[in-house]
Amino acid sequence: MAVVSSVPRGDVTASLNYYDPPSDGAAPYNLVGDDHPKDLERRNYGYDQQDVVIRDIRGRESDFSLDKDAFQLVRGLPPSAELEFADDASIRAKYYPEVEKLLLDRIAGADSVFIFDHTIRRSAPDAHRSPVLAVHIDQTAASVEKRVRRYFPDDAPALLKRRYRIVNVWRPLNKNPVEATPLALASTSTLDAEDVFPVSHRYSDGYVGETAAIRYNPGQQWFYASGMTGDERLLIECFDSESLKPGSAIGGRAPHTAFADPRTRADAEGRESIEVRALVFSD
Repeated sequence: MAVVSSVPRGDVTASLNYYDPPSDGAAPYNLVGDDHPKDLERRNYGYDQQDVVIRDIRGRESDFSLDKDAFQLVRGLPPSAELEFADDASIRAKYYPEVEKLLLDRIAGADSVFIFDHTIRRSAPDAHRSPVLAVHIDQTAASVEKRVRRYFPDDAPALLKRRYRIVNVWRPLNKNPVEATPLALASTSTLDAEDVFPVSHRYSDGYVGETAAIRYNPGQQWFYASGMTGDERLLIECFDSESLKPGSAIGGRAPHTAFADPRTRADAEGRESIEVRALVFSD
């Protein structure tokens, strides 16, 4: 039996979960993985729910770019050699090269790409990871430098003198256009630095990274691409070293979150997606 699709389109007002700091004034943290002390809270901060207008970029996709907004939609890509997205080794062997080529082709001046991980999210109740309903940025300047030094201990001093970024490549895995929990992104040009809060990201293997939580600000402008399909990719910039230069017009980081579209029908197919994270170097 064919799946009936009724994709919500156009601008929408929806609730987003923003950062609410720890009540005791402690530094915020988030635990990743299962091997942590059982008496330790998974995170020590809360969420501030706010209704915001999220504008549909359909029909003007080319208006958005990495340098201006820190996100960009790529359309019309050929089918992937990876069909199932169920086996990590197969994803690395078949899909990673496609992502690397995409980034080299689409980011001007890029000459080196290092993919360091990926995450698959599914909306099923038993899914290992589900869509994240919280406004965040995956990296901070400190965590990106730490990753460069971790992956390239000998070459890090030279690499850190170049332009370096972390770009996530996001795509849906649904066979039909996405109906439920689409991804929303705020243009970096509307993000105030005072609303970005580093969060210690503690992995069960002992590695400590850093993400960023975002405080609500009515000046932020939010967007989404309705009904995304498997031949599209969202490039999401989490950091761009160009943003550190005095007077730079580059923001280099796009807050993003899944959101519950109030127009979504109750029996809509749950969203499935993969997000690949990469360091991108250029001169």
